[in-house]
Amino acid sequence: MNSSEIESFLTENGITFEKFEHPAVFTCEESSKLPPMPGTDTKNLFLRNKRKTRYFLVSIGHDKQADLKALSDLLGAGRLSFGSADDLMELLGVEPGSVTILGLINDTEKRIDFHIDSPLWEADALRVHPLRNTASLIVPHDGIEKFLELSHHEATITDVPGFL
Repeated sequence: MNSSEIESFLTENGITFEKFEHPAVFTCEESSKLPPMPGTDTKNLFLRNKRKTRYFLVSIGHDKQADLKALSDLLGAGRLSFGSADDLMELLGVEPGSVTILGLINDTEKRIDFHIDSPLWEADALRVHPLRNTASLIVPHDGIEKFLELSHHEATITDVPGFL
């Protein structure tokens, strides 16, 4: 599924969103320079274990820095590292800089474990990319839950370890 298809999918399934077009952003620092938008900004980490047998999408708040070693221990995954651009495209259908919860729609084989940081799960609405980094969608919490159900993914609510 591509960007226009994901927007159609959301609309057809009654998931409301507000859309903001903007210049391409590749990092959280770049996105923090965009005009203010509603919703809680997210940072999405596409991770894999050393043997490349397990993949994870971990969503945390924009300002949080995850402790990957502690997260590896928490998930029982062995050493975690970032997944490759090829794996990102194959599993989520996105390029680096565009990682998003909405990419789970392309994980039809359910190879990715989705974890969301507990404070992020409590947010009223999330700011997510629509499979491209030149726009942001503001999706209410109930819309995120419905999207996960329709994409056949479960959110594991996790207290993601971070650095102070």
